[in-house]
Amino acid sequence: MSAKQRAKETRDRPIGVFDSGIGGITVLKALRKALPHEDLVYLGDTARLPYGTKSAETVTAYATQATKHLLGHEVKMVVIACNTASAVALGPLKEALAPIPVIGVIEPGAKAGVKATKTGRIGVIATEATVKGGAYARAIHAAMPEAQVAQAPCGLFVTLAEEGWTKGEVAEAAAKRYLAPLFKGRAAPDTLVLGCTHFPVLAGTIRKIVGKGVKLVDSAATTAKAVEEALSRQNLATARKGKGKTRFLATDSTERFARVGGIFFGEAIRAKDVELVDIKPD
Repeated sequence: MSAKQRAKETRDRPIGVFDSGIGGITVLKALRKALPHEDLVYLGDTARLPYGTKSAETVTAYATQATKHLLGHEVKMVVIACNTASAVALGPLKEALAPIPVIGVIEPGAKAGVKATKTGRIGVIATEATVKGGAYARAIHAAMPEAQVAQAPCGLFVTLAEEGWTKGEVAEAAAKRYLAPLFKGRAAPDTLVLGCTHFPVLAGTIRKIVGKGVKLVDSAATTAKAVEEALSRQNLATARKGKGKTRFLATDSTERFARVGGIFFGEAIRAKDVELVDIKPD
């Protein structure tokens, strides 16, 4: 095989996406929209979720095992659609998978928040584990040292998203309870980073509470943009023009994966189209 043929074969390989569960499907949806010709393989490690309650060592081990499974599908790039794994395992995974590119969700979201703010006051909402870990604050300050970062854990948003309760009185009451303290007073953020992959499906309700003047940064959309730029920069974008394929893998409960995943994907996912896989420990 010639070098030109090998390069084409590499470009036509799928992009691997993994999350501890189902919320990362918002990233998959954004990738599907931004890169319609690319093949995508999504792995939800639903048997071992949530990652947020695990130690950094355990999360890194799980993330490494998940990405190795994706390598079995000959992926050309890995996208970590999980905030916890992005926070603690991005560096080790980049080193372990080189030269295959690895992209997480935190840095693109943080950079987009810095780009969007006019006052330097940036809010971040995420799970309790992500907020306590401080990864978004560190990434924002790395890009804008003078930024004022206010964070709020919004754990109930995850449950509401997975139940499909993204609008209405219950969702609005939760959003008001979480967000009102963050946006009180003159020093309120002018930009809000949605620092959990579940949260984009609640964007309409969040917007209703914070008002039109606040810029919402969707970490799923910003990650898709970062992937698109990396594919172009490294000459890895497929030259195919047809519609790319999407493949779903889960480590547990394909029925629930399909039911909840459809909420995040914006279209129905059939349980029979979700492949049950077993990730072997190293």
